[in-house]
Amino acid sequence: MNDRPDDIALSRRLLEQFLTVAREGHFGRAAELLGMSQPPLSQSIQRLERMLGVRLLDRGPGGARPTAAGRVFAADAQRLLDLQGAAVARARRVADGVEGDLRVGYVSLLSHLYLPAVLRAAAEELPGLRIHLRHGSSAAVADQVRTGSLDLGFLRDPARLSADLVSAVVATERIQAAVPRGHRLAGTGGIELDRLRDEDFALPDPTALPVLAEQVHLACHRAGFTPRGTVLADDLSGLLSHVAAGRCVSLLPAGARQLTDEAVLLPLLDDTGDLRTTVRAVHRTDADPAVTRLLQVIAGLRPGHAY
Repeated sequence: MNDRPDDIALSRRLLEQFLTVAREGHFGRAAELLGMSQPPLSQSIQRLERMLGVRLLDRGPGGARPTAAGRVFAADAQRLLDLQGAAVARARRVADGVEGDLRVGYVSLLSHLYLPAVLRAAAEELPGLRIHLRHGSSAAVADQVRTGSLDLGFLRDPARLSADLVSAVVATERIQAAVPRGHRLAGTGGIELDRLRDEDFALPDPTALPVLAEQVHLACHRAGFTPRGTVLADDLSGLLSHVAAGRCVSLLPAGARQLTDEAVLLPLLDDTGDLRTTVRAVHRTDADPAVTRLLQVIAGLRPGHAY
């Protein structure tokens, strides 16, 4: 068997046939297990030996035993089949969105209020999915999703999204009055917004937080006053920090109360309209299957479980 071709094409079927014969030690039993007759099986093994240029089996009246080369080849062939099977299974899992890498962007506060529960649920239900987090401004995260640098973004009240992006609400919060802990109203169960008419406000930057800025001004207008803004902040963490420092009051999502003991959030008791903030998941129309899987996990979270 010295005539060895340069190109050896080993099909999965051929390897399985050899392994069955080597394991059973008998062509007849192997053929029965493979659902074929013995002559074609013998021919296949002979063809394999010609392809490799080595004798893999010692044939005799009692059956067929692997040669030294056959034993080594059987071990390697089994590993090859296992790897092939694993590769096919992994490709299918990635195509189904249950395995792989997912790049997720988020804006401030969401890492404290929303992402922990999302990551816990994903770890439980999609253990093969590796989620890589990237923080940024709302505009930056949306742009990175649009260009494909991120697979998914979590934004609060995004405005003017690109037409090629899809967004869906994953959480909604009431907006409440935020006052310093030592404030005269901190001990009340809730307030009318007009009781803050003489306070200094930390206001959302209309460029960075256009939806919240519009909501704050509209609510104050309905309450009969214009908020006296002494400071601006381009994210919710900044607004909360100004309030916690005792410098002013603000209007913030109710969940911000979890982030500091130095600020108190009070429900608004008067008619301020639909004063809410939303968290939206943003992705491309041609999103990776893992995006769909993760959003299904998020949708399955019980109300109040994540937030």
